[in-house]
Amino acid sequence: MIKNWKRLLVATLTLATLAGCANMTAQEQNTAIGAAVGGVAGSALTGGSATGTVGGAAVGGVIGNQIKR
Repeated sequence: MIKNWKRLLVATLTLATLAGCANMTAQEQNTAIGAAVGGVAGSALTGGSATGTVGGAAVGGVIGNQIKR
């Protein structure tokens, strides 16, 4: 029963997050994607460290912001 609630919560939060990105410019989308990828990479490289995750997200966001379409 608890697993179903967790899955429902994750699905709801994911949909809400994606709906919030609907009116973003290309640069804003690149920033968000860069931050997400950087956060995952930072977490993986530092063994799940919160500092590594935040640092990776910050660096990824800056790089994503600078990418032009």
